[in-house]
Amino acid sequence: MKETRRSFVYAAAAAGLAALPARGAKRALEPLSPGIKITLQLSQNLSDDDLKFARQLGVGYVTVGTTGGTYETFAALKRRIESAGLKVTNIGNTNVHNMPEVTLNLPGRDRKIEEYKQYLRDLGRAGIFYTTYAHMGNGIWSSNAETARGGAPARAFHEATAKGHWMNQTFEPPLTQGCRYSKEEIWENYTYFIKQVVPVAEEEGIRIGIHPDDPPVPELGGVPRCIFGNFDGYVRALEIANSPNIGVCLCCGTWMEGGKYMGKDVFDAARAFAKMGKLWKIHFRNVTAPIPDFVETFVDEGYTDMKKLMRTLVEVDFRGILIADHVPGMVDSRAGWAYSIGYIKALYDMAR
Repeated sequence: MKETRRSFVYAAAAAGLAALPARGAKRALEPLSPGIKITLQLSQNLSDDDLKFARQLGVGYVTVGTTGGTYETFAALKRRIESAGLKVTNIGNTNVHNMPEVTLNLPGRDRKIEEYKQYLRDLGRAGIFYTTYAHMGNGIWSSNAETARGGAPARAFHEATAKGHWMNQTFEPPLTQGCRYSKEEIWENYTYFIKQVVPVAEEEGIRIGIHPDDPPVPELGGVPRCIFGNFDGYVRALEIANSPNIGVCLCCGTWMEGGKYMGKDVFDAARAFAKMGKLWKIHFRNVTAPIPDFVETFVDEGYTDMKKLMRTLVEVDFRGILIADHVPGMVDSRAGWAYSIGYIKALYDMAR
Protein backbone atom coordinates (compact mmCIF):
# COMPACT_ATOMS: atom_id res chain seq x y z
CA MET A 1 0.00 0.00 0.00
CA LYS A 2 2.86 2.38 0.91
CA GLU A 3 4.68 1.56 -2.32
CA THR A 4 1.51 2.13 -4.37
CA ARG A 5 0.86 5.48 -2.67
CA ARG A 6 4.50 6.52 -3.13
CA SER A 7 4.39 5.57 -6.81
CA PHE A 8 1.23 7.62 -7.26
CA VAL A 9 2.83 10.68 -5.61
CA TYR A 10 5.95 10.37 -7.78
CA ALA A 11 3.85 10.02 -10.92
CA ALA A 12 1.74 13.04 -10.01
CA ALA A 13 4.84 15.12 -9.29
CA ALA A 14 6.42 14.06 -12.58
CA ALA A 15 3.26 14.99 -14.47
CA GLY A 16 3.22 18.40 -12.79
CA LEU A 17 6.84 19.04 -13.70
CA ALA A 18 6.22 17.96 -17.26
CA ALA A 19 3.44 20.55 -17.50
CA LEU A 20 5.84 23.37 -16.57
CA PRO A 21 7.90 25.02 -19.32
CA ALA A 22 11.52 23.93 -19.22
CA ARG A 23 14.00 26.53 -18.03
CA GLY A 24 15.09 28.49 -21.05
CA ALA A 25 11.98 27.53 -23.03
CA LYS A 26 10.13 30.35 -24.76
CA ARG A 27 6.65 31.28 -23.62
CA ALA A 28 4.40 32.32 -26.49
CA LEU A 29 3.26 35.92 -26.51
CA GLU A 30 -0.37 36.34 -25.58
CA PRO A 31 -2.35 37.54 -28.61
CA LEU A 32 -3.60 41.13 -28.35
CA SER A 33 -7.36 41.27 -28.28
CA PRO A 34 -9.14 43.72 -30.62
CA GLY A 35 -9.54 47.34 -29.61
CA ILE A 36 -7.49 50.04 -27.91
CA LYS A 37 -7.01 49.59 -24.17
CA ILE A 38 -7.54 53.10 -22.79
CA THR A 39 -5.72 53.03 -19.48
CA LEU A 40 -5.44 55.26 -16.40
CA GLN A 41 -2.06 55.75 -14.73
CA LEU A 42 -2.01 55.38 -10.95
CA SER A 43 0.75 55.43 -8.34
CA GLN A 44 1.86 52.49 -6.21
CA ASN A 45 0.07 54.09 -3.26
CA LEU A 46 -3.26 53.99 -5.04
CA SER A 47 -6.34 54.50 -2.89
CA ASP A 48 -9.83 53.06 -3.05
CA ASP A 49 -10.94 56.44 -4.41
CA ASP A 50 -8.38 56.13 -7.22
CA LEU A 51 -9.92 52.84 -8.27
CA LYS A 52 -13.40 54.33 -7.98
CA PHE A 53 -12.22 57.25 -10.13
CA ALA A 54 -11.03 54.81 -12.81
CA ARG A 55 -14.41 53.07 -12.84
CA GLN A 56 -16.24 56.40 -12.99
CA LEU A 57 -14.13 57.41 -16.01
CA GLY A 58 -15.27 54.24 -17.73
CA VAL A 59 -11.78 52.87 -18.32
CA GLY A 60 -11.28 49.15 -17.93
CA TYR A 61 -7.53 49.24 -17.41
CA VAL A 62 -4.96 50.61 -14.98
CA THR A 63 -1.18 50.95 -15.14
CA VAL A 64 0.85 51.40 -11.97
CA GLY A 65 4.30 52.84 -11.30
CA THR A 66 6.48 51.47 -8.50
CA THR A 67 9.95 52.25 -7.17
CA GLY A 68 11.60 48.93 -6.59
CA GLY A 69 8.66 46.54 -6.75
CA THR A 70 8.94 42.79 -6.18
CA TYR A 71 6.76 39.84 -7.14
CA GLU A 72 4.85 40.23 -3.88
CA THR A 73 4.28 43.93 -4.64
CA PHE A 74 3.07 43.23 -8.16
CA ALA A 75 0.83 40.32 -7.18
CA ALA A 76 -0.80 42.29 -4.36
CA LEU A 77 -1.45 45.29 -6.61
CA LYS A 78 -2.89 43.05 -9.33
CA ARG A 79 -5.24 41.32 -6.87
CA ARG A 80 -6.44 44.63 -5.47
CA ILE A 81 -7.05 46.19 -8.88
CA GLU A 82 -8.82 43.13 -10.24
CA SER A 83 -11.02 42.97 -7.15
CA ALA A 84 -12.23 46.45 -8.16
CA GLY A 85 -13.31 45.12 -11.56
CA LEU A 86 -10.32 46.53 -13.48
CA LYS A 87 -7.40 44.96 -15.35
CA VAL A 88 -3.68 45.71 -15.05
CA THR A 89 -1.90 46.52 -18.30
CA ASN A 90 1.52 47.28 -16.82
CA ILE A 91 3.34 47.68 -13.50
CA GLY A 92 6.51 49.69 -13.94
CA ASN A 93 9.63 49.94 -11.79
CA THR A 94 11.55 53.23 -11.94
CA ASN A 95 14.64 51.57 -10.44
CA VAL A 96 15.22 49.75 -13.73
CA HIS A 97 14.01 52.46 -16.10
CA ASN A 98 16.51 54.99 -17.48
CA MET A 99 19.59 53.30 -16.01
CA PRO A 100 22.76 55.37 -16.64
CA GLU A 101 24.84 52.37 -15.50
CA VAL A 102 23.49 50.40 -18.47
CA THR A 103 23.26 53.10 -21.13
CA LEU A 104 26.68 54.56 -20.37
CA ASN A 105 28.55 51.47 -19.08
CA LEU A 106 29.09 52.91 -15.59
CA PRO A 107 30.07 50.93 -12.47
CA GLY A 108 27.28 48.59 -11.43
CA ARG A 109 26.09 47.85 -14.99
CA ASP A 110 25.87 44.07 -14.60
CA ARG A 111 24.12 44.41 -11.25
CA LYS A 112 21.45 46.67 -12.81
CA ILE A 113 20.96 44.25 -15.71
CA GLU A 114 20.43 41.40 -13.25
CA GLU A 115 17.96 43.60 -11.37
CA TYR A 116 16.08 44.22 -14.61
CA LYS A 117 16.00 40.53 -15.46
CA GLN A 118 14.61 39.74 -12.01
CA TYR A 119 11.96 42.42 -12.54
CA LEU A 120 10.88 40.62 -15.73
CA ARG A 121 10.70 37.30 -13.90
CA ASP A 122 8.62 38.86 -11.14
CA LEU A 123 6.24 40.38 -13.70
CA GLY A 124 5.83 37.06 -15.48
CA ARG A 125 5.20 35.22 -12.24
CA ALA A 126 2.53 37.80 -11.36
CA GLY A 127 0.86 37.33 -14.74
CA ILE A 128 1.74 40.75 -16.19
CA PHE A 129 3.04 40.48 -19.73
CA TYR A 130 3.90 44.02 -20.83
CA THR A 131 6.40 46.61 -19.60
CA THR A 132 7.81 49.90 -20.90
CA TYR A 133 11.57 50.47 -20.88
CA ALA A 134 13.51 53.71 -21.50
CA HIS A 135 17.20 53.80 -22.43
CA MET A 136 18.18 57.41 -21.67
CA GLY A 137 21.67 57.79 -20.23
CA ASN A 138 21.22 61.13 -18.52
CA GLY A 139 17.56 61.51 -17.78
CA ILE A 140 14.61 63.50 -19.10
CA TRP A 141 15.64 67.08 -19.90
CA SER A 142 13.47 70.05 -18.97
CA SER A 143 13.66 73.77 -18.21
CA ASN A 144 11.70 75.56 -15.50
CA ALA A 145 7.99 74.75 -15.62
CA GLU A 146 5.74 77.09 -17.58
CA THR A 147 1.98 77.12 -18.15
CA ALA A 148 -0.49 75.67 -20.58
CA ARG A 149 -3.99 77.02 -21.17
CA GLY A 150 -5.50 78.92 -18.25
CA GLY A 151 -2.28 78.98 -16.27
CA ALA A 152 -2.08 75.19 -15.83
CA PRO A 153 1.48 74.20 -14.76
CA ALA A 154 3.24 72.27 -17.51
CA ARG A 155 6.68 70.95 -18.37
CA ALA A 156 8.77 73.09 -20.70
CA PHE A 157 12.00 72.60 -22.61
CA HIS A 158 14.42 75.19 -23.97
CA GLU A 159 17.65 73.76 -25.25
CA ALA A 160 19.66 76.71 -23.94
CA THR A 161 18.54 76.26 -20.30
CA ALA A 162 17.52 72.60 -19.90
CA LYS A 163 18.99 70.08 -17.46
CA GLY A 164 18.51 66.33 -17.14
CA HIS A 165 16.56 64.82 -14.26
CA TRP A 166 15.77 61.27 -13.20
CA MET A 167 14.78 59.99 -9.77
CA ASN A 168 17.00 62.00 -7.39
CA GLN A 169 19.68 62.77 -9.97
CA THR A 170 20.32 66.00 -11.85
CA PHE A 171 22.46 65.99 -15.00
CA GLU A 172 24.19 69.32 -15.63
CA PRO A 173 25.43 70.48 -19.05
CA PRO A 174 27.70 70.85 -20.89
CA LEU A 175 29.09 67.32 -20.18
CA THR A 176 26.99 65.43 -17.66
CA GLN A 177 29.57 62.66 -17.21
CA GLY A 178 32.66 64.84 -17.66
CA CYS A 179 33.25 63.40 -21.12
CA ARG A 180 31.65 63.02 -24.53
CA TYR A 181 30.40 59.58 -25.61
CA SER A 182 30.55 58.34 -29.18
CA LYS A 183 27.55 56.90 -30.98
CA GLU A 184 29.41 53.60 -31.25
CA GLU A 185 29.71 53.39 -27.45
CA ILE A 186 25.99 54.00 -27.00
CA TRP A 187 25.15 51.30 -29.55
CA GLU A 188 27.59 48.83 -27.94
CA ASN A 189 26.05 49.41 -24.52
CA TYR A 190 22.53 48.88 -25.84
CA THR A 191 23.57 45.66 -27.59
CA TYR A 192 25.24 44.35 -24.42
CA PHE A 193 22.02 44.99 -22.46
CA ILE A 194 19.40 43.77 -24.91
CA LYS A 195 21.20 40.49 -25.73
CA GLN A 196 21.02 39.54 -22.04
CA VAL A 197 17.44 40.71 -21.56
CA VAL A 198 15.81 39.08 -24.60
CA PRO A 199 16.14 35.45 -23.39
CA VAL A 200 14.41 36.32 -20.10
CA ALA A 201 11.62 38.26 -21.83
CA GLU A 202 11.08 35.29 -24.15
CA GLU A 203 11.03 32.80 -21.26
CA GLU A 204 8.41 34.90 -19.46
CA GLY A 205 6.34 35.86 -22.51
CA ILE A 206 6.71 39.58 -21.78
CA ARG A 207 6.52 42.34 -24.38
CA ILE A 208 8.97 45.19 -23.79
CA GLY A 209 7.97 48.46 -25.46
CA ILE A 210 10.88 50.89 -25.70
CA HIS A 211 10.13 54.58 -25.09
CA PRO A 212 11.70 57.34 -27.24
CA ASP A 213 14.42 59.57 -25.77
CA ASP A 214 12.76 62.59 -24.15
CA PRO A 215 13.52 64.98 -25.70
CA PRO A 216 15.09 63.46 -28.82
CA VAL A 217 17.78 66.10 -29.26
CA PRO A 218 20.68 64.51 -31.22
CA GLU A 219 23.04 65.02 -28.26
CA LEU A 220 22.49 66.21 -24.69
CA GLY A 221 25.23 66.67 -22.13
CA GLY A 222 27.77 64.82 -24.25
CA VAL A 223 25.51 61.77 -24.68
CA PRO A 224 24.23 61.01 -28.22
CA ARG A 225 20.54 60.13 -28.42
CA CYS A 226 21.14 58.13 -31.54
CA ILE A 227 19.16 54.95 -30.86
CA PHE A 228 15.69 55.91 -29.64
CA GLY A 229 15.85 59.48 -30.91
CA ASN A 230 14.82 58.74 -34.50
CA PHE A 231 13.00 56.18 -36.63
CA ASP A 232 16.09 54.63 -38.23
CA GLY A 233 17.64 54.13 -34.81
CA TYR A 234 14.55 52.23 -33.68
CA VAL A 235 14.66 49.99 -36.74
CA ARG A 236 18.31 49.12 -36.14
CA ALA A 237 17.68 48.55 -32.42
CA LEU A 238 14.80 46.17 -33.14
CA GLU A 239 16.98 44.27 -35.63
CA ILE A 240 19.72 43.90 -33.01
CA ALA A 241 17.23 42.59 -30.46
CA ASN A 242 15.90 40.16 -33.08
CA SER A 243 13.03 39.10 -30.86
CA PRO A 244 9.23 39.09 -31.09
CA ASN A 245 9.25 40.38 -27.49
CA ILE A 246 10.94 43.72 -28.18
CA GLY A 247 8.80 46.51 -29.63
CA VAL A 248 7.73 50.12 -29.28
CA CYS A 249 6.09 52.35 -26.73
CA LEU A 250 5.32 55.30 -29.00
CA CYS A 251 5.25 58.38 -26.78
CA CYS A 252 3.57 60.64 -29.30
CA GLY A 253 4.47 63.82 -27.43
CA THR A 254 8.14 62.89 -27.42
CA TRP A 255 7.98 62.01 -31.12
CA MET A 256 6.40 65.41 -31.82
CA GLU A 257 9.16 67.08 -29.81
CA GLY A 258 11.75 65.64 -32.19
CA GLY A 259 10.18 67.10 -35.33
CA LYS A 260 12.47 66.80 -38.36
CA TYR A 261 15.07 64.79 -36.42
CA MET A 262 12.75 61.77 -36.15
CA GLY A 263 12.86 60.82 -39.85
CA LYS A 264 9.08 60.21 -39.93
CA ASP A 265 6.22 62.20 -38.46
CA VAL A 266 4.15 60.60 -35.71
CA PHE A 267 1.46 59.36 -38.12
CA ASP A 268 3.91 57.59 -40.43
CA ALA A 269 5.85 56.23 -37.44
CA ALA A 270 2.65 54.71 -36.03
CA ARG A 271 1.85 53.15 -39.39
CA ALA A 272 5.35 51.75 -39.83
CA PHE A 273 5.65 50.26 -36.34
CA ALA A 274 2.15 48.79 -36.61
CA LYS A 275 3.04 47.18 -39.94
CA MET A 276 6.04 45.56 -38.21
CA GLY A 277 3.74 44.21 -35.48
CA LYS A 278 5.75 46.20 -32.93
CA LEU A 279 3.34 48.96 -31.81
CA TRP A 280 2.28 48.03 -28.28
CA LYS A 281 1.71 51.20 -26.28
CA ILE A 282 0.80 54.83 -27.00
CA HIS A 283 1.41 57.88 -24.80
CA PHE A 284 -1.27 60.15 -26.21
CA ARG A 285 -0.17 63.75 -25.61
CA ASN A 286 0.67 66.96 -27.47
CA VAL A 287 3.26 69.77 -27.39
CA THR A 288 3.39 73.35 -28.68
CA ALA A 289 6.27 72.89 -31.16
CA PRO A 290 9.31 70.77 -32.03
CA ILE A 291 12.69 71.35 -30.40
CA PRO A 292 14.58 73.53 -29.57
CA ASP A 293 11.65 74.96 -27.56
CA PHE A 294 8.34 73.43 -26.48
CA VAL A 295 5.76 73.36 -23.70
CA GLU A 296 3.55 70.35 -23.00
CA THR A 297 -0.11 71.12 -23.58
CA PHE A 298 -3.57 69.80 -22.98
CA VAL A 299 -4.46 67.01 -25.37
CA ASP A 300 -6.78 69.25 -27.41
CA GLU A 301 -4.16 71.92 -28.14
CA GLY A 302 -0.63 71.84 -29.49
CA TYR A 303 0.72 71.58 -33.00
CA THR A 304 -0.38 68.03 -33.90
CA ASP A 305 -3.86 67.01 -35.07
CA MET A 306 -4.88 64.46 -32.43
CA LYS A 307 -8.05 63.56 -34.31
CA LYS A 308 -5.90 62.45 -37.23
CA LEU A 309 -3.64 60.54 -34.85
CA MET A 310 -6.52 58.61 -33.30
CA ARG A 311 -7.92 57.86 -36.76
CA THR A 312 -4.48 56.55 -37.74
CA LEU A 313 -4.42 54.20 -34.73
CA VAL A 314 -7.85 52.86 -35.60
CA GLU A 315 -6.88 52.44 -39.28
CA VAL A 316 -3.84 50.32 -38.36
CA ASP A 317 -5.95 48.23 -35.94
CA PHE A 318 -3.87 49.22 -32.93
CA ARG A 319 -4.68 46.77 -30.10
CA GLY A 320 -2.35 47.92 -27.37
CA ILE A 321 -2.37 50.20 -24.35
CA LEU A 322 -3.11 53.92 -24.64
CA ILE A 323 -2.57 56.35 -21.77
CA ALA A 324 -2.90 60.06 -21.12
CA ASP A 325 0.53 61.29 -20.10
CA HIS A 326 2.28 64.41 -18.76
CA VAL A 327 -1.12 66.04 -18.21
CA PRO A 328 -0.90 69.76 -17.26
CA GLY A 329 -2.09 70.46 -13.73
CA MET A 330 -5.60 71.74 -13.13
CA VAL A 331 -7.25 73.25 -10.04
CA ASP A 332 -8.34 69.83 -8.81
CA SER A 333 -5.67 67.12 -8.85
CA ARG A 334 -7.82 64.63 -10.79
CA ALA A 335 -9.45 67.11 -13.16
CA GLY A 336 -6.67 67.06 -15.75
CA TRP A 337 -6.77 63.28 -15.96
CA ALA A 338 -10.56 63.28 -16.25
CA TYR A 339 -10.39 65.89 -19.01
CA SER A 340 -7.75 64.01 -20.96
CA ILE A 341 -9.35 60.57 -20.65
CA GLY A 342 -12.76 61.98 -21.58
CA TYR A 343 -11.31 63.66 -24.66
CA ILE A 344 -9.43 60.49 -25.63
CA LYS A 345 -12.55 58.35 -25.27
CA ALA A 346 -14.51 60.79 -27.44
CA LEU A 347 -11.80 60.74 -30.11
CA TYR A 348 -11.79 56.96 -30.08
CA ASP A 349 -15.57 56.82 -30.55
CA MET A 350 -15.27 59.39 -33.36
CA ALA A 351 -12.49 57.47 -35.10
CA ARG A 352 -14.39 54.17 -34.98
